[in-house]
Amino acid sequence: MSDDIYYGKSIGLWMSEKKSQKLNWKELIKACNLHGYNLVKLDLERAFEDQGRIDVFLHKLTDVIAAADQGDMKAANIISHVEQYLSNHPNIIVIDPLDNVRILLNRYCYYTLLQNESSFQSQGIFTPAFAEFTTNNTQHNIEIMRQRGVRFPVICKPTIAHGSKSAHEMVLIFNERGLNVVKPPCVVQSFVNHNAVLHKVFVVGNRYHICERPSLKNFYASEDLDPIYYSTGEVCKADSQSTLSILDPNDKADIKMCLNEDKIKDIIKVMRKKIGLILAGFDVVIDNITGNHAVIDINVFPSYDNFPNFFEHLLDCIQDTIRSSNSDSSLDGSGRIDDYGDNYRPNGLINIGGSHNHVVTGMNII
Repeated sequence: MSDDIYYGKSIGLWMSEKKSQKLNWKELIKACNLHGYNLVKLDLERAFEDQGRIDVFLHKLTDVIAAADQGDMKAANIISHVEQYLSNHPNIIVIDPLDNVRILLNRYCYYTLLQNESSFQSQGIFTPAFAEFTTNNTQHNIEIMRQRGVRFPVICKPTIAHGSKSAHEMVLIFNERGLNVVKPPCVVQSFVNHNAVLHKVFVVGNRYHICERPSLKNFYASEDLDPIYYSTGEVCKADSQSTLSILDPNDKADIKMCLNEDKIKDIIKVMRKKIGLILAGFDVVIDNITGNHAVIDINVFPSYDNFPNFFEHLLDCIQDTIRSSNSDSSLDGSGRIDDYGDNYRPNGLINIGGSHNHVVTGMNII
């Protein structure tokens, strides 16, 4: 298409330089143009009013919001200006609303939402027991764990899920002695043995895609083991070759665990109702004893590297959202879709990756 063609609407996009470098801009611009949109790459250092018309605000401001909430004045000013701009332009579609995004910046907050979902228990879905540490007092922390039913081994994670590299740095702790390494504020969560297989679910509106990734091998409480430090990026990427993912010889590698796609759909529906994000992802592991599905993390605007035809689905989703906002009163005046779970389901949930009913086992060493 020629550069001087007029497009009816504009999408204003902002993401970090790191995420931006991973994006295929040529393909994204092509997809936008084919759907009748002009793409505007926004600059947070300049007033949005000076950067042209914006009909859709598409962003990944998670790190900036997290920094602002932790007292970074520059980040706070940026978020304040963005929020004021959106308040002044209530007809802009925001993907995703900043208040909804904030829910997923705090692990304790969204684990609590999942834990309080009454429908999960009868469906064999759960989030592992967890507790928040706000102090280094080991005896106090042991008591908190006891009260909340958190058992060793545990994974210790920073409470803040975005904003720095440390948000993805984890510690696996096997005993009370190991609790002396925690750095509050943090969340400790009971570890679920799952034969080193992680299921990552990527969601774009009512479309989703499931990928299998390597994960931690099976571990058990022990008075002898020291804490193990690891990064999720080192263990759970598609091409990871971490020794932490190799099952021990005495583990039953022939145990087969079936991912239940109905459970995945139930999780997506609850997330849409309670959190209301269009672009999200979550991690599921299957308890190798019960077969129950554990939700262990949720992410805002995850990497969609393996999502088939992501840009096309994203633009279709944006158009669906605009149609929904134009056909009813679902907008509350800030670009936020309050009744997202009901209004944004023209065709129900769609697995754009096809069926996913095969069994999986972890890596094994003999």
